[in-house]
Amino acid sequence: MKQHSVFTLLTAVVVMSIFGSVTGKTPSEPLKVGDPAPDAASADQDGKPVKLSQLYGGAWTLVYFYPKADTPGCTAEACSLRDTFADLTKKGVTVVGVSADKPGAQKAFKDKYHIPFTLLADSDKHVINAFAVPTTLGFASRQSFLIRDGKIVWRDLHASTKEQAADILKVVAAN
Repeated sequence: MKQHSVFTLLTAVVVMSIFGSVTGKTPSEPLKVGDPAPDAASADQDGKPVKLSQLYGGAWTLVYFYPKADTPGCTAEACSLRDTFADLTKKGVTVVGVSADKPGAQKAFKDKYHIPFTLLADSDKHVINAFAVPTTLGFASRQSFLIRDGKIVWRDLHASTKEQAADILKVVAAN
């Protein structure tokens, strides 16, 4: 009987975390192409406040979400963007990465892999929630949003790790 109760409890926790119920929130609809880009704020890797509207001024802004700094998939994605950062910049793309990590973890990740763009330490999940990015056990899902003129122009709700930069460059080239 005890084993059955533990299994039932664990199953309930997993199901609730998948649907965001652990935090008491129900899952939101993902932002759609054409929706206004949220203007949330969070601290960057240095602990300095960053308001997203300050980053939307260029031709394009990529806001990408990843689960955890310095993990294999998140490192591959960040390095994909790092390795093509010059090409992205030439096309007018501002890049900002977002996870629920604390500023110290983001700073260590940025320094270790020589990441040339801003990383938001969204431990309070203001940005994550504003973009309606689902979380599982406190970790943001891997999603990307490309913004132009204050509107979402492209989204990837299952963002690639190694191909993220190539995906963005294709979208920018087509527009």
